[in-house]
Amino acid sequence: MRDGTVALSYAEALFELADRKESLEEYGEAIETVARLLEEDPRFRLFLETPRIPDEDKKNVVVRAFGDSLPKLVVNFVLVTIDKRRQRLLRSIATAYHQLLDERRGREHVQVSVARPVDDATRELIAEKLSAALGKKAIPHIRVRPEIIGGLVIRTGDTIYDGSLRRKLDGMRRRLLAAQLPASAGGANSA
Repeated sequence: MRDGTVALSYAEALFELADRKESLEEYGEAIETVARLLEEDPRFRLFLETPRIPDEDKKNVVVRAFGDSLPKLVVNFVLVTIDKRRQRLLRSIATAYHQLLDERRGREHVQVSVARPVDDATRELIAEKLSAALGKKAIPHIRVRPEIIGGLVIRTGDTIYDGSLRRKLDGMRRRLLAAQLPASAGGANSA
């Protein structure tokens, strides 16, 4: 199985546990805490991912690190990933979990490229218009890309909507270059 498929399977299992406990948000925050620590502390990540270190040592550290601060089922879930040698997928599992949570809550993350930084009112307007167009709560992630000159480039899932001024200018340029000019009757200098 591919890592993405495995991570999704684990995320679905954790999501189901959280749903039964009516703790979807809490479990999401907990698995994110673990994933963030793995990202921010390379020594901790190396410790968990090194095959030469006995699993019991890894599990003892996880229990000491998270046992009092995270829900017991999430800590047990992390211990299972160690047993199954899937701890290197914890970041992917957390990402997949949040995608499942967003789907359940009717939210969609949308990548929005703009030419210049936008203020809060414009950000809210973009979120409102995207939400209306998508039929779910849009969470825009705005990135400044001056090369688009103006307008917006929106990416949601595998779909890209390019409303940039650069694309429009490129299209106009292509049409002008492809246009056939009519032949003049008397030449350019006739009077």
